Amino acid sequence: MNNLKYGQSTTSIPEELLRKSRWLIPPDTLAPLENEHEGINMALRNPVGCKALSELVQPTDKIAIIVSDNTRPVPTYKLLPSILEELHCAGIEEQNITIVFALGIHRRMTTEEEIQVIGREVVGKYKTVQPMEYVFKGRTSRNTPIEVCREVDEADFLILTGNIEFHYFAGYSGGYKALMPGVSTRDAIQNNHKMMLDPRAAIGCADGNPLREDIEEFGRQFPRTFLVNVVLNSDKEIIHVVAGDPILAHRSGCKVLDQCYKVAVPEFADLVIVSAGGYPKDMNLYQAQKALENAARVTKEGGKIVLVAELREGFGEDIFEDWLMNSSTIDEIISKINEEFILGGHKAAAIAKLLKKHEVLLFSALHDDIGRKAFFTPLKDLYELTQGTFECIYIIPYGNQTLPEVVCVNKG
Repeated sequence: MNNLKYGQSTTSIPEELLRKSRWLIPPDTLAPLENEHEGINMALRNPVGCKALSELVQPTDKIAIIVSDNTRPVPTYKLLPSILEELHCAGIEEQNITIVFALGIHRRMTTEEEIQVIGREVVGKYKTVQPMEYVFKGRTSRNTPIEVCREVDEADFLILTGNIEFHYFAGYSGGYKALMPGVSTRDAIQNNHKMMLDPRAAIGCADGNPLREDIEEFGRQFPRTFLVNVVLNSDKEIIHVVAGDPILAHRSGCKVLDQCYKVAVPEFADLVIVSAGGYPKDMNLYQAQKALENAARVTKEGGKIVLVAELREGFGEDIFEDWLMNSSTIDEIISKINEEFILGGHKAAAIAKLLKKHEVLLFSALHDDIGRKAFFTPLKDLYELTQGTFECIYIIPYGNQTLPEVVCVNKG
């Protein structure tokens, strides 16, 4: 391996760096399922913690299938045929099935993007919606408004789809995150996400994580809910499918992810080069930021991190962009989040805190002036890194997926 994914192409690592670097990748090649369709069907019929999907629904039920938007690498177009087949076998008619895109606070999708996510045949055959109207159903014990889009509220049975990967404050993606933040309101998401300031809201931690607990309390308000989540390899192929109870099945998938993507190293590095993993994970900085968080876990204080991300859509969120582009210093950004938690600003604050400890070089399509204004050091060519003196270099090709950890610090 001598290149990193960048958008829908790759960029090469200079030979001088390759000779001195250690690649942080899963220990074994993660082979995809031999027969994906069969693997998905097996999960649906042998779920974790509940009956098979076809036994849980009634012929007259109105079904809402919640799917990820185009910022996620979920192969929804592979999951839906099996899910729809199970529903139809149970007597559910096409007109009683609605596919809801989980946008959270992301931008709305185009029709072509909907087709890319779920397939042209499904778009033409089933009702699809992007959340517009919301219904208030109460509050969690942590005061998060339980608000979901009307189509979800009016459904008799929910099916949550998604992929499981590490998340820097929810512990893991997947599970009930399809509901919250997926189809909820900005106010609800903001109240939940402010819990990221609690040190227990940590990457790779689900149980005991207050933010995740709040998401799951939110989700339990919808008792007739079934989960279908996948774990993917670096080529975005399915290596594992879990289905069933939204918490028990999710935890089962988390265990698989831990076995696949946790990587131990003996010391902190002077330089870490990290790719978000290419498109769609590097379509904007709002998404690619997760790779920075993971890289920082194994970077020396005062060390350098190089983020390799195309960022074809720039920052990806208005408040996030405003805080990075219109703050005088990184301390100003941190002060803002300490004064008032604002959704979007939370990711700018996460980057600001990281910049207090590390220099971040940005290899992207952003104009240099924009990168500098956002407190990054623009990098035109990875070859420029060969001019530096680095004793320890790590390269993380799939930064959004890989969770590196120093297990024995070299003090010498």
